[in-house]
Amino acid sequence: MDSLRGKLLLSAPNLFDPNFRRTVLLIAEHTDDGAMGVVLNRPAEVTVGEAVPDLAWLTVSGEDPIYAGGPVATDSVVILAEFEQPGLAAALILKDVGFVPAETDDPDELASGVRRSRVFAGHAGWGPGQLDAELDENSWIVEPALPEDVFADDPDALWAAVMRRKGREFRLLANMPLDPSLN
Repeated sequence: MDSLRGKLLLSAPNLFDPNFRRTVLLIAEHTDDGAMGVVLNRPAEVTVGEAVPDLAWLTVSGEDPIYAGGPVATDSVVILAEFEQPGLAAALILKDVGFVPAETDDPDELASGVRRSRVFAGHAGWGPGQLDAELDENSWIVEPALPEDVFADDPDALWAAVMRRKGREFRLLANMPLDPSLN
């Protein structure tokens, strides 16, 4: 099994689960024991400043939305950041993008070492072999992740944008309506 850590999963058109319809997930961990990732394109109605005021320092103004990271542990917070100093990350997923540590001895050093961040409520998780089975069913389309994907300015357009970037027949999927029968 090849690890999908640092890859994007784009939900295929045949994936009708409402938790994942037209989602883009960043896989943070993928081993024989299972997988974990966060949905990148589901901004919530609530801002970081409203929901978790202690984390408002991670955003430009505290007005950035929290993102629905997935259906698992929705009352917990996962924070991804692009680090000026990657050694400050709890774990890296991409070159300089990783998890903000839950605790730090020097919050000022951490704050100065973060270029940008995104706060997620919950995450997506798969048990042993579950994600691999979903891939065998063609429920997911795999694409290498870019830091710009994690911090997309227009998360609602991310699924289509990554599909277009993937090329060929995926460009056609990018333009397909949510319900093709309405065409």
